[in-house]
Amino acid sequence: METQITAAPVETVETDAVALVLFEREEGQEPTPLARKIDQLTAGWIGDLYASGEFKGKTLETALCYRPSGLRSPRLLVIGGGKAGSFGHAELRRLAGAAARLLKGKGCRSFALALDAPFDAPEHAAAAAEGAILGDYETDRYKTQDKDERKPIERLIVVLPAVTAGHEQAVMRGRILAESQNFTRDLVNEPANLLPPLVLAERARQMASEYGLECEILDRERMAQLGMGALLGVAAGSQNPPALIIVRYKPDTPAPGGAHLGLLGKGVTFDTGGISLKPSDNMEKMKYDMAGGASVLGVMRALAQLKPAIPVTALVPAVENMPGGRAQRPGDIVTTLSGKTVEVLNTDAEGRLILADAITYAKRLGCTHLVDVATLTGAIVVALGYVNVGVFSNNDEFRDRLLAASRAAGEKMWPMPLDDEYKEMLKSAFADIPNVGNRWGGAITAAMFLKEFVENTPWVHLDIAGTAWLEDAKPYMAKGPTGVTVRTLANLSLSWKS
Repeated sequence: METQITAAPVETVETDAVALVLFEREEGQEPTPLARKIDQLTAGWIGDLYASGEFKGKTLETALCYRPSGLRSPRLLVIGGGKAGSFGHAELRRLAGAAARLLKGKGCRSFALALDAPFDAPEHAAAAAEGAILGDYETDRYKTQDKDERKPIERLIVVLPAVTAGHEQAVMRGRILAESQNFTRDLVNEPANLLPPLVLAERARQMASEYGLECEILDRERMAQLGMGALLGVAAGSQNPPALIIVRYKPDTPAPGGAHLGLLGKGVTFDTGGISLKPSDNMEKMKYDMAGGASVLGVMRALAQLKPAIPVTALVPAVENMPGGRAQRPGDIVTTLSGKTVEVLNTDAEGRLILADAITYAKRLGCTHLVDVATLTGAIVVALGYVNVGVFSNNDEFRDRLLAASRAAGEKMWPMPLDDEYKEMLKSAFADIPNVGNRWGGAITAAMFLKEFVENTPWVHLDIAGTAWLEDAKPYMAKGPTGVTVRTLANLSLSWKS
């Protein structure tokens, strides 16, 4: 989608539609200057909408006017922003996505989103671009019949009272972040028969080549030489070979302090559960079990263009977890790259096993700070539903830095505990540690397992099992993969000073 920005009067803008955010009318609250202007241009249409009760300004409420008087654009869409006091860039992002989805359903190929003070700062302009690009995305690539024939939006114009260099940079950054998030969604949307581990590795290599990043792929033989017994144990049951994908970004002038950020993403391209086989209901969704890996690859695509001052290395352990004659069994003991032994009590707790070896290898590569992203546990969905990413950390300062980045990105995350008492739930009589605890606090004990391999390195674990996939379409986003954490991790990297 082409994105433009202008301070031209909204009535002179020529697109297929103009979209305007309106708010709930509260006692003593005056309409914004832009709302008053458009109401005058349209002979009181906005005032009539409110007076009739047909439109109240509630969040995502819409009304569409054809051939509005006083405007060159043939459609005027008003979309509710809720209460003005609760409105921010996160809400604007959703509204821009909803406008894109509604208008392309009406045959529009371009639209302008008009913003007014106080919602005209650079971060609002960026959110408008991000929301429209994310909202325009569809997941029906492989449909040949009954396919949604709505053509994509080709052009977005963000209309502002005044345009500065900061606005232009923000819109450019928003476009890159949203396109990278959609790159992640494309990967997650691929069926497992078309995206086994080696194909995921090739897609990463192609992306790295296109954007000037370094890429290295470790094959099964090299991982065996290194001693990655946990990762290879998970991969043993599949005929599709595993890969450890490593993508590197190096700044021209690194920030002082010597920090090196490592991003690790779980890359299980399909998860049957292995010998501890999952129920068949909803198993088809397990193609999304590589969403963490896809997310960190999307982040690297964005960073290559936005160029933060910190070196960043992404590691994606890519495997397929299958039951087969060679598959690992409950009760098996594997030796990890760190030298620690793990008793595999449940082969469906495989993500933590592949991440354990990736974490150790990331530290060997010199990463000083680690963030892992994984569709790790159903327990996090029980705890937080489908709204918040679960955040676990061994370092409060690093956790708070990441949470600040998530708020700036408009991605909801919630800190979870990692008290030492939870380690008591991870004891094995036969190995150093089991790969699961009992049924209670499952998301926490999974994070505690990873913490054993992180040791003292500042680390954050993001459990995205409940947020990486939309079960139903939203007005602002298609059903399916969300690309969650791409914007947060890009913001974390870009805001790194020392």
